[in-house]
Amino acid sequence: MRVLIMTDMEGVSGIVDWQQVNGGAPMYEEGRRLYTEEINAAVRGARAGGATEMVVVDCHGAGGGWSFNSLIPELLDPGCDWVAHHTWTGYTELLEQGCDAALFVGMHARAGTENGVLSHTVSSEAWHNLYFNNVPVGETAINAALCGNWGCPVVLVTGDRATCQEARDLLGAGLTTVEVKQGLTRFSARQIPPARARPMIEAGAREALQNRKAVAPYDPGKPCEIRVEVVSPDKADRFRHKAGVETADTRTLVSRAEDWWTAWKQFWF
Repeated sequence: MRVLIMTDMEGVSGIVDWQQVNGGAPMYEEGRRLYTEEINAAVRGARAGGATEMVVVDCHGAGGGWSFNSLIPELLDPGCDWVAHHTWTGYTELLEQGCDAALFVGMHARAGTENGVLSHTVSSEAWHNLYFNNVPVGETAINAALCGNWGCPVVLVTGDRATCQEARDLLGAGLTTVEVKQGLTRFSARQIPPARARPMIEAGAREALQNRKAVAPYDPGKPCEIRVEVVSPDKADRFRHKAGVETADTRTLVSRAEDWWTAWKQFWF
C-alpha cells in the first residue's frame, strides 16, 4: 500500500507561536523536533495499518533555506522517504504512480477561523481569502484537491480542534481526525502533551488506513474557479500577469479551467 504523508508545522502539539515555525527564529529548533516526532508517529501508524511505501512531503514554508525543509533528518523514522525543499504542491510522483491514501499531519485552520491556532491561508501576511467554486477553503483543501486529482483519498487529518472540524466539513464525517490541541485564541491553546498526542496520531493513522473507503477523493468540482483575495494590491503582483489568471479587482485574482489541477497550475506555478 502506497501512502503519501503531507505535513505542516502549525497544527503540531506544543506549537502556538510564529517563533516556533519560522526558520532561524529562537524557538524554531524546538518546533522542528516536535514536528518531526509527530510525523514519525504517523509513519509508525501507517506501517501498522499496512503501508508498504511511505513518502513524507514537508509542506511548511519556514522561510529561506528552511522552506519545505524543516524536518530533522537524523530523527526521521527510517521506514519512510521524504521530499524536502520542493515547490509546494509540486511533488506528484507517488500520486501519478497510484497512491492508496494520504495522511495530513500538523494542519492548521484557514484564515479568519475563530480560535484557529496560527490560522492563515498560504501566507499569513499576503492572503485574505481563498475560494474553490465559491466555497471558502484553506490549505487542507488545497492539499486534498491535489491528492484527489489522482483519485487518492485523504483519510487522516491532525491538528487543532478548528482544523479537524474544517477537515470533516470538507471531506465528510467518515474522515479520521486527531485533535492535539484546542485553540483558545490564535496564539494560545489547551494542548495534549506530545507524549500523549503521538500515540493518538499513531493509532489514528493505523485506523484510518484500515478504513480507507470511508472518505472519497476530494474534487472541488468541474469546471473549477479558484478565487484569491489578497490583503493589498501589491500582493497580487506576482499573479496578475499569469496566463489564464484574471484580475477581478485590485485585490482579487481568478483562475478558471475545466478542472482544479489546471486552474491551480496556471495560478500557482
